[in-house]
Amino acid sequence: MSKVFPRIGRRRALQSAAAGVVALGLLLWWLLPLGEDPPSGTIVFSTGTRAGVYHEYGDRLRAELARDMPDLKVELKTSAGSQENVRRVATGQADLTIAAADAVETYEIDDGPGADRLRGVARLYDDYVQLVVPPDSDIESVADLRGKRVAIGLPHSGVRLIANRVLEAAGIDPVKDITARSDGIDTGPRALGNGLDAFFWSGGLPTRGLREIAETSDFRFVPIDAELVAKVHAQGGATRYYRATNMPESAYRTIQDGSTVATLAVSNLLVTRKDLDPRLTEWLTRTVLDSRDGIGAHVHSAQLVDVRTAIYTDPLPLHQGARRYYRSVKP
Repeated sequence: MSKVFPRIGRRRALQSAAAGVVALGLLLWWLLPLGEDPPSGTIVFSTGTRAGVYHEYGDRLRAELARDMPDLKVELKTSAGSQENVRRVATGQADLTIAAADAVETYEIDDGPGADRLRGVARLYDDYVQLVVPPDSDIESVADLRGKRVAIGLPHSGVRLIANRVLEAAGIDPVKDITARSDGIDTGPRALGNGLDAFFWSGGLPTRGLREIAETSDFRFVPIDAELVAKVHAQGGATRYYRATNMPESAYRTIQDGSTVATLAVSNLLVTRKDLDPRLTEWLTRTVLDSRDGIGAHVHSAQLVDVRTAIYTDPLPLHQGARRYYRSVKP
């Protein structure tokens, strides 16, 4: 009897060791797609203005990609925003970008060059339209902007696309009825009350450029109510991507004083091109989802990236590499 138990113990030990090897192999397969070495090379990531969420997210994602793919060089390229980003990727000036869904569809409706080459990697987070005025301003609604000096965003930005539609829905001609300025989030907040009566911004919450101003100065948000959003929807086309919502009271605590703000939101997409290497795109997609919490600790809106919603990149079809990743993690 005393000689049998050791044999059984050894057999079990070997079985346990074998099971451990299998488990390790599965873990490596999970962490390293297809069991291959990480992709290498160089890609260009078109972001946004330095004070905006696009650039902050892109900068932190680059650091995450460097850990997962140390031989992949990611070059960040600032931009005016969504409209410029879409064109850059479609025409081969960039390989990866973030853009609002309405800007993507507008580019497709306008039959922009290379529009048919665009592909989705992931739905990321929502942009919220933020209409900002000085605290003592007499502007209480979008209609009150008539005759005012209003920043509607940089040319080729997603902000300008939305601002023009919101103004038109309120019966304001952006060319004739206001003095339009091209300030973005880099310059708009500091010009407020100093030659500027109001400015539009569309970005994730909170946007660093506004958050920093809120720490030392005061301002106020003008609501964009559901009735006005309905009028925006009536314009048709890419406006179907806007939804009426409320900016949560936690976005800018010192400014909102516990109150929500009625506004509209639009989803952001991580966008690439059809010809980007599928294996690289699969790795990129994995890193985007795996880095949610790490990036989200610094870029709050990134906490909303979720595998269950990331696949909905309408109006773009998923890139085949991204699709391969989502299929690998499907429950």
